[in-house]
Amino acid sequence: MPVRDVNAQQARSLSRLEQLAVWITDRVGSMGFFFLIAAWTAIWLAWNTLAPPNLRFDPAPAFAVWLFVSNLIQLHLMPLIMVGQNLEERHDQLRAQADFEISLKAEAEIQAVLQHLTNQNEVMFEILRRIERIEQARGTSS
Repeated sequence: MPVRDVNAQQARSLSRLEQLAVWITDRVGSMGFFFLIAAWTAIWLAWNTLAPPNLRFDPAPAFAVWLFVSNLIQLHLMPLIMVGQNLEERHDQLRAQADFEISLKAEAEIQAVLQHLTNQNEVMFEILRRIERIEQARGTSS
């Protein structure tokens, strides 16, 4: 049974939409995205707190537009993240199955090697017994 490449198998099995979900999940789940959102929030809140009053488009303390935009982002990203996590879980299950198959194969190979060593030991003991008999026969005939 050949060892299969689960990563390649998983990549081939994904539809375009699933590939997009994985791509987005990978990006959204990164520290870079966290820093981007943190910077965007800090700039937004700072601008609407510290800018001249006539330039503020989302006045404090409500920040209603910021809340609306943030909620829209969350509403769109949450299902994509869930899809990405489901795909990762499916990939993890494939990896676990492949690991199990490799373990079974390794166990069978180990059993074969142990049986071979046992057979070799038996042959070596038989050779030693013959050598001892030959030496005893020589010792009694001398």
